[in-house]
Amino acid sequence: MVRKRVIVGMSGGVDSSVAALLLKEQGFEVVGLFMKNWEDDDDEQYCTSRQDLVDAVSVADVLGIEIEAVNFSKEYKARVFSHFLAEYQAGRTPNPDVLCNAEIKFKAFLDHALGMGADWIATGHYAQVREVDGRYQLLKAEDGTKDQSYFLYRLNQDQLKKTLFPLGKLYKREVREIARKAGLPVHDKRDSTGICFIGERPFREFLGRYLPQQPGPMETPEGKVVGRHVGLMFYTIGQRHGLGIGGPGEPWYVAGKDLARNALIVVQGRDHPLLWRDELTCADLSWVGGSAPPCHWVYAAKTRYRQADAPCTISAVTEGRATVRFAAPQWAVTPGQSVVIYESRVCLGGGIIE
Repeated sequence: MVRKRVIVGMSGGVDSSVAALLLKEQGFEVVGLFMKNWEDDDDEQYCTSRQDLVDAVSVADVLGIEIEAVNFSKEYKARVFSHFLAEYQAGRTPNPDVLCNAEIKFKAFLDHALGMGADWIATGHYAQVREVDGRYQLLKAEDGTKDQSYFLYRLNQDQLKKTLFPLGKLYKREVREIARKAGLPVHDKRDSTGICFIGERPFREFLGRYLPQQPGPMETPEGKVVGRHVGLMFYTIGQRHGLGIGGPGEPWYVAGKDLARNALIVVQGRDHPLLWRDELTCADLSWVGGSAPPCHWVYAAKTRYRQADAPCTISAVTEGRATVRFAAPQWAVTPGQSVVIYESRVCLGGGIIE
């Protein structure tokens, strides 16, 4: 009997390492693939790709599987990073992890893996795939604190039918315990944070290398100047820290950006009306099932990763845009971020907030 071949995206972290271990234990022919997707200023200070590769190779050695390294930095720059910079320049706050998953991990990587004879690819994401009547659904992970379906909402049917998520039913603590018992050298390695594949560089300094800084006024909605900003791209809606505005009263928050005047609009108090919205429009729609779900049903949505599900309805889908109305106002809805729609535990898709 020919064993099914699974190419596992191995990052050198505990999650992808355990994904490879579990698939091997299930009898698959497992091959690891380490993706290098960033080359600019790839130094030891912030970018850990050299150590990550060493860790991935060490894990593959323990598991007794082959591992290959592939460089997708050209694809990353063209498909993800250029878009990332354009969004910041336009005053929005993009989520590079969403685009990185759609364009690199489940497109460039999938294409490469199929060329290696893969039956499936697998990653260490916390999410689940379920087949229902020949269609594939993207489900939340069992571990609600680690669920990553928000970042995967742009995956389509062709991508999902070729994808396995071995950690979907596990809790993070179980994953670490599995790694420890198996003697994997990364069992206690800390989780990476920061921008997808770029590491944990100081963000303001990093972005300033690629985009010109244009300082300008910080103003109240009434037009009173209360400070100076260092460049609109460095701020996001709802931001409180780093504004440098002192004085009496409640803390200041970013409530908006006036690109035409290069002004940052700030308000006092977390409950200021300008920080709350009960509806949004989104564009660049992507639906897991291939078409938009019915309007006027009650769904749940997230407008940022760590947010609790918020009851909502989709009130209209026209010309590549959707209007989402919430049962209760949502705080700091941010243009450029993704709104992701759920029906119970099923991720339906979503779009980019306008």
